[in-house]
Amino acid sequence: MAQPSAQSPRRLMALQLLLWHSILWAGQEAAPLVSVTSLPPPLPLPRSFLLKSLEQVRKIQAGNSVLLEKLVSGTKCLSQLHRGLFLYQGLLQALAGISPELAPTLDTLQLDVANFATTIWQQMENLGVAPTAQPTQGTMPTFTSAFQRRAGGVLATSHLQRFLETAHCALNHLVQP
Repeated sequence: MAQPSAQSPRRLMALQLLLWHSILWAGQEAAPLVSVTSLPPPLPLPRSFLLKSLEQVRKIQAGNSVLLEKLVSGTKCLSQLHRGLFLYQGLLQALAGISPELAPTLDTLQLDVANFATTIWQQMENLGVAPTAQPTQGTMPTFTSAFQRRAGGVLATSHLQRFLETAHCALNHLVQP
């Protein structure tokens, strides 16, 4: 029996997208495209029916716009979260050796940030919006003295704290209906 490849989730996503595309294409054919100038003479439909129908169209369009906006902003949000977490992973790694008493806390923080970044990446893959490759770590600072590591630690962790506060607000916003 063949082993499932790493490409299987992508193939499944591609097949799902193809299926959705064919369903949506069939839906387009259900309502033939006509230009306003080629419409037949109006039928004697009650004005109340027409007004109610127009209101329903507006309501559906508004709901669709909100859904589309949330999907797009959610995708952008996840991507920004992942990039930020990836950056802070590198900064926290640069702080290695900050001090023996802080090493366990730093190790736990590094692990937590890495796990969160992995969770975000996996969600992006599940949604089919992950880039083809994970980002690469840019040049990270090199701290050559204990003072530089401590100062870098204060800066990195204070910026990480603000980043996480912003991430918390963004994720709360996405949770809202």
